[in-house]
Amino acid sequence: MDEATFQKKLGELVKEIGTLPPSQRKRLELLAEETKQRHTELKKSVSSLQDSLDYLRLSIKYLLFDLEATRRENSYLRQLLEDSENNKQ
Repeated sequence: MDEATFQKKLGELVKEIGTLPPSQRKRLELLAEETKQRHTELKKSVSSLQDSLDYLRLSIKYLLFDLEATRRENSYLRQLLEDSENNKQ
């Protein structure tokens, strides 16, 4: 369910709760407000998680880039050593 649909359905629920007798209304209004707060907290948590995943993906890309650069440097230095040893003989 997307955000607009959730807000619409919650608004409809609050309107329906408003038509109930006062003895039943208070408890359901509190539950509806609690639901709204939990939904907001859940959205914040999901957003924070998405940001963390984005950061992790970026970090992995940098680590892979660094690993490949290290491998290329290692290969180049090994080749230099082999060439140096071949020139000595």
